Amino acid sequence: MCGRFYIKSDKKQLTSQFGADNPVETETSYNIAPSSNCTVVRLQSDVKEFASLNWGFVPAWAKPDIKIKPINAKAETIREKPYFRSAFKTQRCIIPVSGFYEWQGNKGHKQPYAIYSLNDAYFGIAGLWEKKAEVETFTIITTAANELMKTIHHRMPVILDKNNYDAWLKEGDYELLTPCSSEAMGAHMISSAVNKPSNNNADLIQPL
Repeated sequence: MCGRFYIKSDKKQLTSQFGADNPVETETSYNIAPSSNCTVVRLQSDVKEFASLNWGFVPAWAKPDIKIKPINAKAETIREKPYFRSAFKTQRCIIPVSGFYEWQGNKGHKQPYAIYSLNDAYFGIAGLWEKKAEVETFTIITTAANELMKTIHHRMPVILDKNNYDAWLKEGDYELLTPCSSEAMGAHMISSAVNKPSNNNADLIQPL
């Protein structure tokens, strides 16, 4: 799964890598948790735009008191699950992140890791978004772990190649929802201070 990530805001780099036309208002944050407002890239009238959406997916048909707001959606089932299948057809997005966190080990003895790109300023993670009333939400699509991630966790976010951003947003190419190569990723152990979402500073991503 993917339940926490971080982003270092560089507006020129975000615009260059993701190609959206409108200004980006992303702020640097080292501990982004579910229910946070986050920057995503999506299509509106066939034009890529940056938008701020809430992390925790709420389908348009949901009742007002819905309590299940998935932060992740399995790539293997998004075409069939009623929660996600409509968004998969028409409302796909990409979540820019500088890196994400994952925990290795058993409950009570978990070691956090920071995982990041070795080649680019950002990962572009595949996601789905939805609008209910005036609230817009998103979820991160996950897949089986690649060789690097298998040593930490059995799942990982779908990380898109830069050359495939348009194919995901415009066409929803399902074949893109696979583990990325390990060669472009780095990972190191970090302090358990990241476990507390209120801790939010650059020290969190420093290797032990």
